Amino acid sequence: MNDAAQQDDGTQDGDEGSMSRRSVLWTTAAVTGAGLGLGGLGSGTAAAATPTLSPETTPAAQAAAPKRQGRTMVGVPFDRRSTVRVGIVGLGNRGGSMIDLFLAVTGVQVVAVCDPVKAKAERAAAKVTAAGQPAPAVYTNGEDDYENLCKRGDIDFVYVATPWDFHFEMAKTAMLNGKHVGVECPIALQLDQLWELVDLSERTRRHCMQLENCCYGRNEMRVLRMAHAGLFGDLLHGAGAYNHDLRGLMFDPGYYEGPWRRLWHTRLRGDLYPNHGFGPVANYMDINRGDRAVSITSVGSPSLGLAEYREKNMPAGDPSWKETYIESDRTISLVQTAKGRVIRLEHDVSTPHPYSRINSLGGTKGVFEDYPARIYIEPDHTNDSWGDFAKYAQWDHWLWKEHANPPGGHGGMDYMLVFRLMQCMRLGLVPDFDVYDAATWTSPVPLSHLSIKAKGAPQQIPDFTRGEWKKARSGMDSENPEKA
Repeated sequence: MNDAAQQDDGTQDGDEGSMSRRSVLWTTAAVTGAGLGLGGLGSGTAAAATPTLSPETTPAAQAAAPKRQGRTMVGVPFDRRSTVRVGIVGLGNRGGSMIDLFLAVTGVQVVAVCDPVKAKAERAAAKVTAAGQPAPAVYTNGEDDYENLCKRGDIDFVYVATPWDFHFEMAKTAMLNGKHVGVECPIALQLDQLWELVDLSERTRRHCMQLENCCYGRNEMRVLRMAHAGLFGDLLHGAGAYNHDLRGLMFDPGYYEGPWRRLWHTRLRGDLYPNHGFGPVANYMDINRGDRAVSITSVGSPSLGLAEYREKNMPAGDPSWKETYIESDRTISLVQTAKGRVIRLEHDVSTPHPYSRINSLGGTKGVFEDYPARIYIEPDHTNDSWGDFAKYAQWDHWLWKEHANPPGGHGGMDYMLVFRLMQCMRLGLVPDFDVYDAATWTSPVPLSHLSIKAKGAPQQIPDFTRGEWKKARSGMDSENPEKA
């Protein structure tokens, strides 16, 4: 498996043999077919299996910004602290590996861990004590025990690495209990949920962040700095994707705890996982920092890949045979920005192909394309021949210059994310991205579904910043604050 793709979906494993809220959702949603709307998805109840479109998700309501209930979180720094106290919710594939990186960063203490599977929580707790820290509190009393973790008075930051169904409620609970929160992708699955997280962040004065690790990839951060230095000229277009053959993993009962990820292919037709592609390109173009994403138009191919894989690989009587897949095997979306730029997004986890996030950026002076990395910019290159991107290493972000061989998976981007976030919290800095970025990067999940259902009709992307996007501000293209 590509190292940039391994374990990038958080998993909070359920207690096998118990009839949990999640197992009810699994079994009912598996047979509902193609008629699903978006109004109740992700609520964790059996009723959520057959929702209808709520007023908040109709096209006419998409662009309307509700009245602000608090103050903007744009430019709001963390409170400075000598030690960042962390609680981790979800210790499956993702959380079970990310805990190692929190423990590897100086000035971070893992205070509490939570997972309904006791053995996984205990393994995580053992890692904490092995790192020389006090034993953390362990929360294993069912799927709602995370609420007790969030109520603790000795936690500054809650990290959520659970199945998608739980992300919204857990982020909401963390903020309501006075905690900053970082969530694996996607942060929520409905427009009204995205707005609620924005409003809660503004009311509680707590940051709610989509922990998009791909923004911290070495190539992504190099392109970011080159773009901001003007090497690509005036930016015109970009592209990002999550094209990753997950068929084997989605049908593997030992990888995901239950079929939760596969079952999303029975519910939505659009781009289920836009953040890995959208986040980096949004950074290049300063989305929410001088430009904004205005609309999205999506089309989708037929849904054939998972059914064909099941026919070839799954025995008769397997529960997957009760499932009807509606998710497009390949979703292609075009996002238009306020400045007229175009961003192409793709999603395909159901057909055979090499891993690619595309990661492309083009402007009036040239273009970069990844997978494999190659560049063509004037006046460096001529005669329609790609250049060697490795020759632009001088443009590496300071994080990659100071941490050339970072620990952890995904080529080091996971460590960079954790290190930088914890640094911002320790030093009292503004985070690299905020709740407005989280909402924008995730909005293609419901909107691409609606666009496909409307035969490609454009859907308006809300201005989650409520006008603050017009003000230029810094993002991930930072200077090292500890060497200023």
